Amino acid sequence: MNDMATIDLAYVQRFKDRHGRIRHYYRRKGYATVGLPGDPGSAEFMAAYAQAHGRAPKADPATKVQPRSINHLMVEYYRSADFLDLEPQTQKTYRQILDRFRAGAWGGRSAVSIEPQHLNGIFHQMADRPGAQRNLRKRLMKAFAVAVELGWRKDNPVRETKARKRKSKGFIPWSEAEIAAFEAKWGEGTRERLALYLLLYTGVRRSDVVGMGQQHVKNGRIAVTQDKTDVPIWIPVHPRLKAEIARHGAGMTFILTQYGKPFSPAGFTSWFVERAALAGVQGRTPHGLRKAAGRRLAEAGATTKEIAAVLGHTSLDEVETYTRSADQAKLADTAIAKLEKAEKRTPRVKP
Repeated sequence: MNDMATIDLAYVQRFKDRHGRIRHYYRRKGYATVGLPGDPGSAEFMAAYAQAHGRAPKADPATKVQPRSINHLMVEYYRSADFLDLEPQTQKTYRQILDRFRAGAWGGRSAVSIEPQHLNGIFHQMADRPGAQRNLRKRLMKAFAVAVELGWRKDNPVRETKARKRKSKGFIPWSEAEIAAFEAKWGEGTRERLALYLLLYTGVRRSDVVGMGQQHVKNGRIAVTQDKTDVPIWIPVHPRLKAEIARHGAGMTFILTQYGKPFSPAGFTSWFVERAALAGVQGRTPHGLRKAAGRRLAEAGATTKEIAAVLGHTSLDEVETYTRSADQAKLADTAIAKLEKAEKRTPRVKP
């Protein structure tokens, strides 16, 4: 008997996404479609279901929004396969970004006549928040792609806009001292040590770690299809990671909650940040270990393409930040060494 037959909840539908994972949605005529996270019957799932089931019916888009307005475009985007195929938590995040944008005067503006200069004006007002600026631009790029698909317009106006270049370093990489402090607190055979090594020696994102298990270990490699990019990667199992997996006799999911269930990505982050804090490592995240993995590879002399192969990057731009940093340190070491050597050959005249 499948999950849906077991819990028998009204208006809940299930289907397989392009990754082969089962997704559940609350779909009811006249109501907004809502993604349901977690396993059917879990606390997370039931809370989302109760919230969706208790909502008031949504207004008919045809009467609530002006045809082909920004508001109308968002309604169509939220119905698109591109949006519905996203993780429920990702859907929620993207909705928040786009709904904030259309909540003001822009919601009623025409999605057909808006031009790149109009959008650049919006982005210019967000210059002091480059991260928010880039996120809005990415989301609008996807939304206006739907406008093109629907035949509302021939071009995607977002393509001709400019986003402020990244200056913020984002998530902070873990230092070697912080990694050592975590290891000192959480010894061999602990969930914490296994989680650390999965992140550090594969460089995968949290959304991939929570689904990884023994079935992904094949011929001395960890084979996984990245949740974010849908790109398959094969990473040699580092000896330290191999030993830690062996200590756990890990099953179909390496890292489980205290209740023996898989973590959600957000739940895993909260747990891991808390465990890091107990080790005296404050303000560090799982993604910071992905950056630490990139830094270590660069410092070991790995090329940009080699680092991209491990981390699963499809663009080399971000990877180059690791190699530039490592090259800078090596060049600086060489330069100072040359200076010291020159000074020994030709002593400076004392003033």
